[in-house]
Amino acid sequence: MTIPAREIAELERAGYRFVGGHKHSAVEICRWTRKSILNQGFCYKQKFYHRFYGIESHRCLQMTPSLPFCDHRCLFCWRNVDLTCPSWKGDCDEPAEILDGAIEAQRRLLSGFKGNPKADRKKWQDAQNPTLCAISLAGEPTLYPKIGELIAECHRRGMTSFLVTNGQHPEVLKEIVEPSQLYISVVAPDEETYRRVCRPQRPDGWARLNESLELIPSFECRKVIRLTLVKGLNLKDAPGYAKLIGKAEPDFVEPKGYMWVGYSRKRLAMENMPLHGEIREFAGELARETGYSIVDESEPSRVILLKK
Repeated sequence: MTIPAREIAELERAGYRFVGGHKHSAVEICRWTRKSILNQGFCYKQKFYHRFYGIESHRCLQMTPSLPFCDHRCLFCWRNVDLTCPSWKGDCDEPAEILDGAIEAQRRLLSGFKGNPKADRKKWQDAQNPTLCAISLAGEPTLYPKIGELIAECHRRGMTSFLVTNGQHPEVLKEIVEPSQLYISVVAPDEETYRRVCRPQRPDGWARLNESLELIPSFECRKVIRLTLVKGLNLKDAPGYAKLIGKAEPDFVEPKGYMWVGYSRKRLAMENMPLHGEIREFAGELARETGYSIVDESEPSRVILLKK
């Protein structure tokens, strides 16, 4: 699939850089990477998971191998989902080529910090060699035909890998090289809400998600269920979510508030963005329903961490 030149230009103006010959992969500097280099704080991934992986926000590579491909068109997605393709089309780049290009692009994007007197010089130097690959930027990564090889390439380079998937491809999860940490996005407590919020491009999307959740207990890596919660849409029915969490038996659950950004502002209203207190209250309901405990939170990102 060829991304229209106009969308490429818009994404590049927003800070994205496309890598590889086929332009299906991209990298963007997370604002928390910038903040960390300036000693202005760090992201919730570092706050929640540093003790397991030594994660540092300034050494995170936020990327995707499948930007134009996804089989959901979620109402809360920041992208122009009208241009999203639900299945892979065309050839694909090799994992090593993608990682080489992503790291080099990230170095160029961070080059301005070298001369910034407010920047932490050691952190900037460390950032030249990222240690976490967050395969989560946009699109559905399990549609990339060589996703297992990409994860293996990350590990070969000594990088921690976080993979975020919508759970639409259990057949891929059955064969995949396990990442360091696997996220499955669960954004509805029932099928009706799922269809309204995710707008799946496959008729059996709900069944596919549930099959993926049933596979998760067999994984040896750390597992996380991510709930992106939109006020007035899917911020409801803690018992329904608890049943899905019970299928997956994840190590952690991350209830996270929707942010009113990007193209989602054309589909939703600012009022759909919940306050952190509302996410905390819902997390309490989830804790009572699941037996998990609230162990941490990040108010700037409106996210709570529940642990088994």
